[in-house]
Amino acid sequence: MQQDFDLFIIGGGINGCGIARDAAGRGLRVGLAEMNDLASATSSASTKLFHGGLRYLEFFEFRLVRDSLIERETLLRAMPHISWPMRFVLPHAPDMRFEGDTPTGRLLSFAMPWMKGRRPAWLIRLGLFLYDNLGGRKILPGTRTLDLSRGPEGAPLKKRFRRAFEYSDCWVEDSRLVALNARDAAQRGARVMVRTKVVSADRATDGWRVTLDGPEGRSEVTARALVNAGGPWVEDVIRGALRVNSSEKVRLVRGSHIVVPRLYDHEKCYFFQGTDGRIIFAIPYETDFTLIGTTDEEHQDLSVRPEATGAEQDYLCAFASQYFEKPVTRDQIVWTYSGVRPLYDDGAKSATAATRDYVLSLDTGPAPLLNVFGGKITTYRKLAEKALARLVPLVGGTGDWTAGVPLPGGDFPVRGRDALVEGLTTDYPFLTAAWALRLVKAYGTEARIILGHAQATEDLGPDFGATLTGAEVDWLISHEFARTAEDVLWRRSKLGLRMTPDQVAALEGYMAARTAATKGEGTA
Repeated sequence: MQQDFDLFIIGGGINGCGIARDAAGRGLRVGLAEMNDLASATSSASTKLFHGGLRYLEFFEFRLVRDSLIERETLLRAMPHISWPMRFVLPHAPDMRFEGDTPTGRLLSFAMPWMKGRRPAWLIRLGLFLYDNLGGRKILPGTRTLDLSRGPEGAPLKKRFRRAFEYSDCWVEDSRLVALNARDAAQRGARVMVRTKVVSADRATDGWRVTLDGPEGRSEVTARALVNAGGPWVEDVIRGALRVNSSEKVRLVRGSHIVVPRLYDHEKCYFFQGTDGRIIFAIPYETDFTLIGTTDEEHQDLSVRPEATGAEQDYLCAFASQYFEKPVTRDQIVWTYSGVRPLYDDGAKSATAATRDYVLSLDTGPAPLLNVFGGKITTYRKLAEKALARLVPLVGGTGDWTAGVPLPGGDFPVRGRDALVEGLTTDYPFLTAAWALRLVKAYGTEARIILGHAQATEDLGPDFGATLTGAEVDWLISHEFARTAEDVLWRRSKLGLRMTPDQVAALEGYMAARTAATKGEGTA
């Protein structure tokens, strides 16, 4: 039998789209089905960081941290439009005490009982030294010590914090990362199907027969091999659609975030340590806001949409208020979001202690099946490489290629964003600096393609508000698989923070008319 695809992927999150891009670039015939929108679950609900995971050092996960740190700069070079360096401020006070049963804490309590419940400054500095050096850092600046009584970093904090450590990590627009991987995969020949559910997949001696339910009804495709990148639904896919027995499980952990009006003036982020042994970040967000998160709570039922519960909102407000001079309160919250992280179930006692590493489980016969468990956004490209290393001997394809290859729009230097913005405002005088910056941070060099030959705002079609125009919406429909206003306002962008209900309704009507003929698939 001649199969439709060499590789068929279930799941349109970052792992599924990353594998699709990698496989398509190796010359394989690739199909991908996502039952909702791309990045509609976990991959749009992260803390939006490419980071090594400083706190994972406490759990002695040195390999995971090292791999993540190495990958951080590889990714930064490939997508400087949607990812950029950020500096993180870690305040410290000698009287700080922490709960938490980590390997580092147990070792410190055993060797120095008087240190029980403390993270002394020398220990933090040692951790940051490892963080600076494990990954062969070349682009990002290293750690330095701050006097909080003198600099702007100390201004919003309580006066008890007089010292801090400042280190580097990177921001990433997580849901745009997914969309651009899908777009690149499609440009390389993959068939990406959104709002298309895999109802069942039947194994035969020569491959898989996959039944799909999409905008045009039910259909069937065939594939030589199958990848289950269902994220939180990976177990449901195994036992439901695939009807395969497996002892491997995921641990569903809900991570919730709150967004409040901007809490301070500078552009640096804060890394806060809690008395319960956890950490949260406070990050400048979308110019006018501050993002605070995340929580780690067990999530038992996937049929229940993850939401930031009142208790979680109170927790994050109270946590941040231990550090900020002006308390953070529930009535300040303008938006919350929550996602379920599908961590590989390694038997850890708590959600916080569960590994963030990934596991690839390959069943080779009679037709190959690769199940993807866990993972973190920083290591998605390496996960895809390792997945293809397992699959290429079975289905063919060329060697590794993605390291250093930019995503669409990312073909400019890491420090070249300001030059792109200046170029846009010069060539398109009707753009404000803020509008041009938003376009560059979303589309990079492809912003010029969207703007085309426009000489005035009116040339870009309907104005939906918040600098969103018909030309941009048309691009998102035809190139990034967007189908609804929610796709545009909360995943391809965060303009939902600035739109009125009437503007949202106008956008929804426009998109319904525009997408009536597309039936679930997008072009690249």
